Amino acid sequence: MAEALSTQVGTTGGLKALHQQNGDGGGDAMVGPPPELPELPEFPKPAGQEVEPVPVGGEHASTAAQGPGKRKKRRGATGERVVPPPKKRRTGVSFGDEHFAETSYYFEGGLRKVRPYYFDFRTYCKGRWVGHSLLHVFSTEFRAQPLAYYEAAIRAGRLHLNEEPVQDLNIVLKDNDFLRNTVHRHEPPVTAEPIRLLAENEDVVVVDKPSSIPVHPCGRFRHNTVIFILGKEHQLKELHPLHRLDRLTSGVLMFAKTAAVSERIHEQVRDRQLEKEYVCRVEGEFPTEEVTCKEPILVVSYKVGVCRVDPQGKPCETVFQRLSYNGHSSVVQCRPLTGRTHQIRVHLQFLGHPILNDPIYNSAAWGPSRGRGGHIPKTDEELLRDLVAEHQAKQSLDVLDLCEGDLSPGLTDSAAPSSELGKDNLEELAAAAQKMEEVVEAVPQDLDTIALAPEKAIETDIMNQETDPLCAECRLVRQDPLPQDLVMFLHALRYKGPGFEYFSPLPAWAQDDWQDD
Repeated sequence: MAEALSTQVGTTGGLKALHQQNGDGGGDAMVGPPPELPELPEFPKPAGQEVEPVPVGGEHASTAAQGPGKRKKRRGATGERVVPPPKKRRTGVSFGDEHFAETSYYFEGGLRKVRPYYFDFRTYCKGRWVGHSLLHVFSTEFRAQPLAYYEAAIRAGRLHLNEEPVQDLNIVLKDNDFLRNTVHRHEPPVTAEPIRLLAENEDVVVVDKPSSIPVHPCGRFRHNTVIFILGKEHQLKELHPLHRLDRLTSGVLMFAKTAAVSERIHEQVRDRQLEKEYVCRVEGEFPTEEVTCKEPILVVSYKVGVCRVDPQGKPCETVFQRLSYNGHSSVVQCRPLTGRTHQIRVHLQFLGHPILNDPIYNSAAWGPSRGRGGHIPKTDEELLRDLVAEHQAKQSLDVLDLCEGDLSPGLTDSAAPSSELGKDNLEELAAAAQKMEEVVEAVPQDLDTIALAPEKAIETDIMNQETDPLCAECRLVRQDPLPQDLVMFLHALRYKGPGFEYFSPLPAWAQDDWQDD
């Protein structure tokens, strides 16, 4: 993943939009690592707004170099704050040892965990922020933290504007202002199962990706990603992902070692010369004959990462063939001929055979029929609200690539879930919510009275602290997921193209003699 601004850049903003399009169908559009477009920390992108490009170059960056007769570099009037020109982005910069050294892993209970660490999120001022104060931006767009947090962050020297400490939240933002926010970052655990190398030559690296590990930094994940694990543990750096796998999908994953190889395979993708084969375990007895599904797929929400069959969606085609049936569930071979978001999972749901443990498309939030035949007796807004309510109660928002700070009021009205959630489901959610409340440490802290060390002292200890006085996450005790809960029964079995073909072993759940728990 290319770093956008400097040797240490945040990930929550720019990659979110990319990750929300990561489909099991193959994701034919992406070749090479997309750039990280940084955002301020823990702050969700306002609903309905796309990620804006970081301004580079342009009029403000070029006027200083213009000769006589040209427009002169703008100088501020007396007392006016002058904004330095934006720095040029370094193209082709990848993650290196300085990024891998930010923190370390430890293993516990079958999980790979990341020690909490300090991290700088950086962004240039968005166009819609120009002329507004920091106070206004934080209070209207980034409400994950109370204003008292930002005031305490100022006193701690955590907020910088154009590399100068912010002294007052009432400062008005200008075009090309550069913001940096230092936060204490926590990452969700992933499976401790190792990433196995399937093949490596001068052109590509091919791995068997375990379920639960994202391919590249996105959302709350940075070090617990395939890119970082390969760099930290296998010294494989500057890799270009050649196709996409959902975080919960396991199996064959290919990387190019150079941009030239990436472009070559990209050409093969455009020419549809690549073949992908998946295997999954689904509900019930799948038909013995070959089934082709051509239902169009529509993205319901890029933010939550949910799709459904809809006549207004994009054309899709998936070919399914049953491999075995154990009396309760079926193992099915899947060949996606297009590469839409969640294509395999959505088509299986439509056919009435959702993946056995799919946390999204086999959820009661879809209604009694769980989306079979495209029957969803609720609006998209009700569907999203019910999905979020279910996973919020179960402490599994990471399944939706969300954290608490990402939730807008429209998604958190869980006090009035749709009537399509049955009584049993409501009772289950209520019990899970009560359990969630019990594991949270009740440690009220007044941010106005927290004793904070001077900025220099914070910088001295910044790499040694796993707890932080301003960090709300540090005051929570979260229940770890069970390793088996991090596995979804969808596996990329084979990836084939001109001159290459790579396989990964069948997972245990795909064996003929496997029995449901």
